[in-house]
Amino acid sequence: MRQFAETGIVAIDLANTWDEYLDDPERLPDVPELRRFCRELGVSGESGIGAEHLDAVRAVRERLRAVLLAGDPPERTRALARWTAELPVRAAVEDADGLPCLRLTAPADAPLAERLAVRSVADLLDLAASGDWERLRLCAARPCQDAFVDRSRPGRRQFCSTRCANRAHAAASRARHR
Repeated sequence: MRQFAETGIVAIDLANTWDEYLDDPERLPDVPELRRFCRELGVSGESGIGAEHLDAVRAVRERLRAVLLAGDPPERTRALARWTAELPVRAAVEDADGLPCLRLTAPADAPLAERLAVRSVADLLDLAASGDWERLRLCAARPCQDAFVDRSRPGRRQFCSTRCANRAHAAASRARHR
């Protein structure tokens, strides 16, 4: 069983809960899997998750994937700004090793889907602040569209995993030898 917290970045791990390589690509098929996702990623309120949350979280995933599919970084920034404007975002000052840090949060009483959406936006903004916005990519192997951050030194990674790289290279080799 594949774990959900592959990167520890809620935005990327949530976007990657759809896997085209599986017979059933939906990795959040039911409430127990949604609870496992929340538990693995440290999302609070896991015990109160019910069937009513499942479709809302899947809708957040689709909106997140639309932001990631937006294209080049400036286009992705505009898509993220439009999505953020629709969310109940609050600014909170938190302690980060004795220094104040501004964080985006959802209201305490916000439903799970809104909390995940706000946390995803905050994660994407953290990626941008760390200089990784242009290294946020979608896998080049079709049909996979998993998101990943290219942390390779040259910054030219195309595939989310060796699984996808091997499949793409094997397909290219077969095409050359036909």
